[in-house]
This record gives sequence, C-alpha cells and structure tokens, in this order.
Amino acid sequence: MDKFTTLTGIAAPMPLVNIDTDMIIPKQFLKTIQRSGLGKNLFDEMRYTPDGQEIPDFVLNQPQYRSAQILVAGDNFGCGSSREHAPWALLDFGIRCVISTSFADIFYNNCFKNGILPIVMPAEVVEVLMADARKGANARMTIDLPSQTVTTSDGQTFGFEVDPFRKHCLLNGLDDIGLSLEKVAAIDSYEARAAVARPWV
Repeated sequence: MDKFTTLTGIAAPMPLVNIDTDMIIPKQFLKTIQRSGLGKNLFDEMRYTPDGQEIPDFVLNQPQYRSAQILVAGDNFGCGSSREHAPWALLDFGIRCVISTSFADIFYNNCFKNGILPIVMPAEVVEVLMADARKGANARMTIDLPSQTVTTSDGQTFGFEVDPFRKHCLLNGLDDIGLSLEKVAAIDSYEARAAVARPWV
C-alpha cells in the first residue's frame, strides 16, 4: 500500500448526499477480485450514458477535474453495501482523500485499509472546502496527515481528527498484510520453537 503523508492536488466538488457504494461502483463491475482497472467504471451510471458516451456535466468528466485526487462530498458518503470495490475504484481513478460530514462505517474502514484517507469535517467547514473545490484545477488543496490539517487554495487551514493507529498505518503504507509482516521476526521465532517442541506437527 502506498504511504500517505502530504497530498496537494485538485479537489472535485460532489455535494450530493447519500452517495452509496452502488453509485461509486455499480454491481455489474464486482465480478473481478483485481484492485486495478475499476477506475474507468467509477461512478459509471453518473459518468456515462447507457451507450457509453461521457455525460459532460458530471464533475469528473469536466476537464478541470479529470485529474482530481480529492473529493469533497455530501453527507453520508459510502452508504449501502459493504463492497470493498468502492475504495478500489476511487483509488484506481486517483482519489486518495474524501472529505465529508459523515461516512458509512464499513466504507470508512475500507478506505483506510486501501490507502485512502477519509476525513470527517463539520458542515460549515465542508461548505468552505466545497466552495474552494468549485474554483477548478487552479485551486489546489493540501492534505497534511502528519499535522492533521486541510489547507485551501487561499491558505485557510482546518484541523481534523484521525485515529492514531489508522494514521500510523497510512503514514507507513501498512495494510493488514503489511501489519502482519511487521511481526515476521516474532512469527519466525515462534515457528522455530514450535518445530523443536512439536516436530511431529
């Protein structure tokens, strides 16, 4: 998993509330267990017509937001099913951070496990960040995880809270496998002792 420390990038405004995981990645794209390749289908039913043509008004189809790395979203982002494909699709598109007033619990946890930072902010702060995101590609937002701050393009800075353990994992690029590998010396030592104590196993 890629480390997340400081990110300066384009923020796309997506003020819709209750964006569920089926909107993020529709069910017909869940057949794969590969984490790559889903970015092209992110928000598929909002991005494309039934015959596969781009919908120009959708935010991520607009030229200034095609390279967005941050989403500023409406309330209750990621509700619906528990599909882990939702953060996979966001990450494959290039989104590393989502800011909202609230997230569905399972989606929120899945983001951390896949290298995406979900940030919960008060409604009045999200309004400021949404307005900043609407300025387009020239207005770059900075997410500083070590200092736990979000800075707008005009220099306004807002603090956010994050669980210390989850922060540690993001800063060090540790998913569940990475966390296990941190203990590899202890695991090897245990296996060696076990082989001596129970050679028949």
